Order: sequence, then C-alpha cells, then structure tokens
Amino acid sequence: MPSPTVTRGSRRWPQLLAALLCAAAIGTVTAAPGSTCTQALLEELGWRFVDAPVATPVIHGGPVCTRATLPQAQQAGDLRVQVPQAWTATQRAALMTGLFDDPATLCAYTFKLGQATRRATTQLQDNPGYRFSALQLGWIGFGARGAQAQGWQRFRSFGRGYQPAGANSAALQHFYDGRVRSECGVGRQVAQLATQRELYGDAAFDTEFSPGELSIGTFLTLHDTDSILLGRHAGAFLADGKAVKTAQLGRQAFVGAPGFIEHVFDKTYLDDINNQAENFVVVDVSDAAAEALRAHGGFAHYDTINRQIWALAQRMPGPGPRRFERLLIERDPVWRKGLPPEQKPLLAELDALLDDPFYQGFVIYVHPRGIRPVRYHIARLLDRNPRTPFAFELGLHNLHTTLYRRWIDARLRQCDSPSAAPLQHHY
Repeated sequence: MPSPTVTRGSRRWPQLLAALLCAAAIGTVTAAPGSTCTQALLEELGWRFVDAPVATPVIHGGPVCTRATLPQAQQAGDLRVQVPQAWTATQRAALMTGLFDDPATLCAYTFKLGQATRRATTQLQDNPGYRFSALQLGWIGFGARGAQAQGWQRFRSFGRGYQPAGANSAALQHFYDGRVRSECGVGRQVAQLATQRELYGDAAFDTEFSPGELSIGTFLTLHDTDSILLGRHAGAFLADGKAVKTAQLGRQAFVGAPGFIEHVFDKTYLDDINNQAENFVVVDVSDAAAEALRAHGGFAHYDTINRQIWALAQRMPGPGPRRFERLLIERDPVWRKGLPPEQKPLLAELDALLDDPFYQGFVIYVHPRGIRPVRYHIARLLDRNPRTPFAFELGLHNLHTTLYRRWIDARLRQCDSPSAAPLQHHY
C-alpha cells in the first residue's frame, strides 16, 4: 500500500537528549487493548494520537530537539497526530510504522538516550577503582585478579583487545565497581557501551548483543571486530567532525556523541604524552551553549578561541603544576591576587573568553577526569601541554542510525513476544 499523504506542522531535525536524571521506574512496552506494539512504543516515546474528522493525517512533530525535556515538548504541543477517523487498521499501521523515520521520534528517543548516558557516566565517574596510569601493563589493565575474574577475555596481546567472557552486564559492572585501569580512549568506549546497558536494562543487554559487538581496546583493534561502535556491526555512521550539522540540529543532537580534544601542533610540542588528547562522551549541553554553537556554526569558531586562550597563557609565565587550573577554574583568590600586575589584564581576558556559554555549558565525560564542562579541560591542558593549543572534534557515531533502529526493533520484539528478555525504561 502506498505511504499515506500527511500534512505536517513545523518541525526541526532531532536532538539527542535533555532530560535530567530521574528516579528510575522500571517497566516494559505493553500494548493497551485495541492498540498495537508500534503505537504503544510511539506513545511511550511521547507521541499522542487523536482520531479526528480529517481526510489525511495531520502530524505535528514540532521542534522536539530544542526542548529541555519530553514533558516540556508535550506541553508545547509537540508530538501530536490527528488520525482520520475513517482509516482502516492497515492504514493506521502504515502510519505508525512510518513515524519511526520521523525526526521528531528520534528526538524523543534521545531523551531516553540522555538519561542512560548520565546514569552510565555518573557511575563510571564515581568508581575510585577505575583509574588511568601511565605505568599500567598494556592498553587495559585488570590488576592482580586478571581479566577473566572481572568478566572479560583477551583476544589481542598487550591488553589491546577484550570482549565479555560471560554476561555482558556483569562485564560492564566491573567498570562501575571493580579495579580496572585504562587510558581515556577505552574510557570513552566503556562509557558508550555502558550507555547501551543503561538504555536496554541488564536482561536485554545480555541477549541483544554478542560478546564481539562489545569489544574494547585500541581504536584500530575495534575495526577488525564485530564492534557496534567502530567495527563490522556499526552500520551507518554520522561524520560531522567540526559539528557543523550537529550545531544546527540543536542541543540534544550532541548528547551521547563521542569526540576528542586534540593537540593542534605536532607531537614534538607535547610535554605530557599521556595528555595529548582527551576522548569524551557528551553528557549535557545547555540551551545557551547550543545557541552559541548554532550561531557560530560548530567547533571551528571555538578552535580559534582556544588558540587565543593559548596565546594569552603564553604571555603569563609562572610557577605551579596546576597554575591555570587554579587561576581559571578554581579561581583561587590567593593565586589571583598574587599575579604580577602586568598579568592581571591578561587574566581578565582569559576569564571573559572562558565565560562564553559554550565553555560553561558543554559538559563532557572524560576518563578519569569525570563529568565537567569543556572550560575545565582547556584550562587543565594549558598546564599539561603548554606549547600547543587544542581543538575539538566529534568522532564517528551511529547513535542516530544503527543503534537507534536496533533499540526500536528490540522493543517491538519484546512487546510482540513477552517471553523475550524485557527492556527496561526509566522515566
């Protein structure tokens, strides 16, 4: 049957997430009498359906991606569909299925993705046993207990590749409460996989993904695996390194996405090789930060600002291993008062640049630094690698493509076959 003709209200492309952490209430998709699994899942995502005396459906997705929360979107009138009263069940089913390709549905999904990202990164941040050490043996270190005792099995030497040895959820749990060491690239991978665990719930996470799909290790290693992040099962990627497209989509289009802060000059200008880059997952983006990114067309503008910040810092020599962190982030009054008089105007310029909404409201998770705004990282890198400026980059990701569709398909299977592993959702 041909796709139904629809009349659409104003609509913008999706955002990634924006809800604050909520108290978790666990449940599964259940179709109400007279409803379908497809409609039940769409309603869980926020769509509201009303039978109306119209000849063709009227779909108003709305600018969901600009909203802070799903309730805010619904209160503004987003995610509404008027369904023709005379339509048959077959016509209604075709309409419902087509809505999974609507940008507003992806936006609504990203509210759940955002909650999952925050739950995952908060637990990783709060584990004092998950560390980063230049002295560790291999890319990933599982300590005296070894990998097998913490739910992982090695498939590459020197700690360059591991996959779950038993239950997927148990393997990820050891990064929440075990004793593990890795550099920040693996930290980013773990945060991405832990987000999927939080999104699916343990039972479904254990059955929906194979061990190979949850491989961790060097980025080059992942390309030769079934990894859902960068390997054979990753599917279609979004490539938007300088966030030109993402900035136009809105604040939620960033959240959950991987990226990195990388040195601009070559490696001969690095003083601390262990801080040559900081791999991150975006945790939250304020409305003001998103508007600043949209107005400036993405990261390139802020790469220029980073260069200005670095040039000002070059004119402020002084002792102290955490000098700029104390001056610019902690704003330590003793350190600021003790600056030479000629440096105080430079400090005022630095303060003004770092007070930009982007630096304050673009919040990322970096192992082992935790969840912090990007201003912290730029100031810290002035201390760690003072001879080079740094730049922002989004990594390849499939959050809006392959991983979105896999989650949708898993939810529909669970509804159609209640004996399948239940997927949890959190309100």
